[in-house]
Amino acid sequence: MQNRPPTLTVAAAVLALEGLTALLLGGYVAVETVVGNPSDAMSSAFVAGFGLLVGALLLRVAWGLLRAEKWTRSPGVLTQIFMVPVVVTLFQSDRAPLGGLLAAAVVTALVALLSPPTTRVLYGDAEPSDGVGSGGA
Repeated sequence: MQNRPPTLTVAAAVLALEGLTALLLGGYVAVETVVGNPSDAMSSAFVAGFGLLVGALLLRVAWGLLRAEKWTRSPGVLTQIFMVPVVVTLFQSDRAPLGGLLAAAVVTALVALLSPPTTRVLYGDAEPSDGVGSGGA
């Protein structure tokens, strides 16, 4: 898409980075579950599968954003909202550098996803072009 605004590209990049991180962490837990000695193998397998699934879905959303598919903004915004408790937990558990990085990613993605250029590309102009609802007689 040649008319893709930079905000859409930024949002896609942040979601792709989050997706890749989730995939890598899910893969790490999966390997540790298989080769390690987890105290609860079922929980470890669930966490690994969840990480892999979320990572794959975030990568799909990022790809959809690059292609300017309308449906992608809602899961992108919802993901960022779900990240806020994670950010708070990271700060509360003395992991401020990680919390700061994640907070920066969340804010960047939300600003990019909710910006007017992104809205315009995904949903079109807000004003009707046929004169309906324009207040005329």
